[in-house]
Amino acid sequence: MALERYDRHVPFFTGSVKLPPGIDIQPLEVGIDHTHRDGRDRHERMIRGLEFDICELSFSSYIMATDRGADFTATPVFPRRLFSQNHIYVRRDAGIDTPADLAGRRVALRAFQTTMSVLVKGDLKFFYDVPWEDVHWIMEAVEAVAWTPPEGAKIEWLSDGRRGVDLLLAGDVDAMIFPHPPREVLDAGDRIQRLFSDPVEEAKRYYDALGYFPIMHIMAFRNDVVDAEPGLPRALIGMWEDAKRIAAGYYEDPGYSEIAFARNALEAQEATFGADIWPSGLAANRDNITRFIEYSADQGLISKPYELERLFHASVLDT
Repeated sequence: MALERYDRHVPFFTGSVKLPPGIDIQPLEVGIDHTHRDGRDRHERMIRGLEFDICELSFSSYIMATDRGADFTATPVFPRRLFSQNHIYVRRDAGIDTPADLAGRRVALRAFQTTMSVLVKGDLKFFYDVPWEDVHWIMEAVEAVAWTPPEGAKIEWLSDGRRGVDLLLAGDVDAMIFPHPPREVLDAGDRIQRLFSDPVEEAKRYYDALGYFPIMHIMAFRNDVVDAEPGLPRALIGMWEDAKRIAAGYYEDPGYSEIAFARNALEAQEATFGADIWPSGLAANRDNITRFIEYSADQGLISKPYELERLFHASVLDT
């Protein structure tokens, strides 16, 4: 099982999660752009080579691959979530103060189909009334699933070895959207700033309007694995919820994290959002999933919106 090294996955790596009888799971620490203990390029290795039995996979690329008949399925466990409002970086001298100011600008992305890229483009169009078609998009990475850009869209891919962050710092793009911002952005001082001066407040406004914390990743299985162990998709929901519960317990110790006030931050998050914002299961995530499928279709990444049940194994459709 290929995973990122999040706090909620630590219980898998320490063997604290109770496994179903007769099942042995080897958790692998595999990064995306960064090399971890068991390598990198997790998404591409699953999509192109079906390398893992179970894989934490890009939600966007999984939706695209399913549309194209890929040989895997999934369970409604979503181990990574992010708000778009926290991941839009702009040059301070670019005169970009609101989402509307992004119209007509050059904006760097990791890839057009990266889940955060799709979320931001969709949120700009349908939440902030700024059509993504009015922005000139610059990509640095090869797309995990091949697709044809929509006619008339202003899209280009870098081919000279430069990255989006290089263009941002040089002033060749006005903004950058990345799920994992490069260190150079974080170290840029007052030259680079987030679009929203208070991204938490803006994310709360978004959450109150739409009712969910946006999904970034999903847990996918090779079909042959599930054919051999048909109870595994449902069992993984319980395992991941168990891991989440164990990980939350770590923060009961105020000294658990290197972050001095991590416990205070958790308490503030619970006070801000109230209910569990990391729910598993189909019913609790239906609106979240449906809206993202619509974003994917609007951006030309899938042929048309389809029923979300296509994404999941039959055994978990009642969750």
